[in-house]
Amino acid sequence: MRVRKKRHGSERLAALSDLIYTIPAEGGRKDPKTEFANDSEVIMEVGCGKGDFIRELSMREPSKNFLAVERIGDVALVAMEKYAVSRNLGRLGYNGGWMDENGILHPTGEKYEISPEKRGNVRFVIGDAADIVASLPDGSLSGIIANFSDPWTRKNKYAKRRLTTPQFLGEYMRVLADGASFSFKTDDEELFDYTLEMLGEAGYQITFKTRDLHSSERAGNNIITEYERNFMEKGVSIKMLEAVPQKEKR
Repeated sequence: MRVRKKRHGSERLAALSDLIYTIPAEGGRKDPKTEFANDSEVIMEVGCGKGDFIRELSMREPSKNFLAVERIGDVALVAMEKYAVSRNLGRLGYNGGWMDENGILHPTGEKYEISPEKRGNVRFVIGDAADIVASLPDGSLSGIIANFSDPWTRKNKYAKRRLTTPQFLGEYMRVLADGASFSFKTDDEELFDYTLEMLGEAGYQITFKTRDLHSSERAGNNIITEYERNFMEKGVSIKMLEAVPQKEKR
């Protein structure tokens, strides 16, 4: 997917940097709970895109905290700005800068100071998923969500980039707390079959799976983003699964 470069993207990210979760340097690990105003459980979405899913989920589950991981900075910027608007933290100024909730314009590049209480329950993480997961302590997450990740099916040599390779699933198992689940949604049949196979080999128990989410018992609670709706309108069925690591089998 080609992403149009955002004007003053780095400065706009800097303005809302209080919403950004930073990983430790040089291979260190950090408890994600330290980034939030409370000690609630933390769930991570790998590949949040423009943030529609995590924004809706965070409002449905206000007692939980969320890490929204996105590799592409300009995409993460869209997600952050939408989230800030939804939390009444202001909006983009008509001629640039960030207009806060009090009507004060923070010029382009100037940081908008947001108190921990006002930041809400989502932090955005910009970077490679492998590096981010590696920075988390054992058992620090109460769930991992991967929705519509790149299937990398066109060239076999790129299969190692899938978010459900044995290497990724092993790291997910490490950072998930006991009983926590991995949730996966895709439009791609090949990727879904691959993920089912890899989960079985990695020692996960499949607790739910469907090849037609919108005709399943989960349809009522499903969060439909613009991306997912595009597939629905084309008649593509959405595949979904949930799995729990069986750590004693490792």
